[in-house]
Amino acid sequence: MRVICLVRPRTTRPGRFLHFVLPDNGLITLVADRDGLAAAREITNPAWMIGKALSSTFHGRDIFSPAGAHLARGDDWTQAGPALDLKSLVRLDLQAPRTDAQGLHGDVIATDGPFGNLVTNVDAEEFLKLGYQRGQTVPMTIGEKTIDLPFVKTFSDVPLKSPLIYIDSRGRFGLAVNQGSFAAVYGIRPPAKFTIPRKNEHP
Repeated sequence: MRVICLVRPRTTRPGRFLHFVLPDNGLITLVADRDGLAAAREITNPAWMIGKALSSTFHGRDIFSPAGAHLARGDDWTQAGPALDLKSLVRLDLQAPRTDAQGLHGDVIATDGPFGNLVTNVDAEEFLKLGYQRGQTVPMTIGEKTIDLPFVKTFSDVPLKSPLIYIDSRGRFGLAVNQGSFAAVYGIRPPAKFTIPRKNEHP
């Protein structure tokens, strides 16, 4: 089973290359959908790894980090290992968000580590097209629940243990609870679908 691959997106400026070091487990899906892929390589060169005593579980330490260091140093990425057929890379079946007469339809695709914040497939630009501004309340249906949440800049803009909508560090629409777990409080786990109406269709 292939574990690690290096990926070079297609839509970068001429003469400038952006590389991702990641497992071949579907993680590349969102990058491929956003930027396209120019090439990919499997990391098999021992010189690009931490040494002979590779752990079967700590690839981040033993393979990811050394490979990233080689790239940051400007080493020739083709030396990492053999080229991969782009069609052979594992892809996740993720649905793109869509907007129609009912509003914006998106998906909760993950939780933010142990914190319980919900990560979605909706970027900030798509959400803001609905007309909501920070400080306003946003109604939404998520899973089987219908809730109204404040759209704010940061967690401290709401009281302790209160829910919020924010733009996360990925530039995506996110849901959280100030010093709490949105996933636990509302019983929401990915995958979960949600809908948000346009602002002019909500009083």
